[in-house]
Amino acid sequence: MKLKNFLIVVKDIERSKKYYHDLFGLDVILDNDGNMILTEGLVLQEEKYWTEFLEKDVVGKNNSCELYFEEIDIEAFVEKLTTLYPETEFVNELMTHSWGQKVVRFYDLDGNLIEVGTPQ
Repeated sequence: MKLKNFLIVVKDIERSKKYYHDLFGLDVILDNDGNMILTEGLVLQEEKYWTEFLEKDVVGKNNSCELYFEEIDIEAFVEKLTTLYPETEFVNELMTHSWGQKVVRFYDLDGNLIEVGTPQ
């Protein structure tokens, strides 16, 4: 068995598709009405379909998981993030861990937690 994809719930799939393309360069592999598979295995599921299927509310900013990306030029990434999406809510601004890795954590447009760090 192998892990194929991971799914996050979004309110507006077109807006999220643009967000993940703008910031991370992810492109659409498959677009199925309300469910979109992007490169790198990320799946976007529109919230209305998710809540209908589960019969439960989606809880944004629940901090129970995060998407992790690596970027060599993290300062340029943070500049791009704040320029393109100035409304970004940061969990922590760009910082350096004691072992030397630089990281930034923030929420996407729907409250999904993202971490971007320099390669170790």
